[in-house]
Amino acid sequence: MNRTKANYLTDIVLTLLFIVVTITGLVMYLVIPEGVPHGRFQEYLGLSKASWILIHNRSAVLMTVLVGVHLILHKKWIVCITKDVVSRNNCSKCETTEEE
Repeated sequence: MNRTKANYLTDIVLTLLFIVVTITGLVMYLVIPEGVPHGRFQEYLGLSKASWILIHNRSAVLMTVLVGVHLILHKKWIVCITKDVVSRNNCSKCETTEEE
């Protein structure tokens, strides 16, 4: 797999994971009550509280790993832009496409 396809796949999966983490976080914050419910097993929108937490946490861990991969894929660009900013040189030689 070339670098462009790897970057594209990483970005697509990161976007999907971001959506999952956002939705599960909002559901846990707005719908699921805090604390331990008394009484029988309770479901919220078809899933138990433990399932919501599991999906949220696993998605967040995967998202964190893929952010690391994303940064590795853009390492040359990040270094180039950082050098450009630190040297306060406005004529950047950094290209936005990385085909290597």
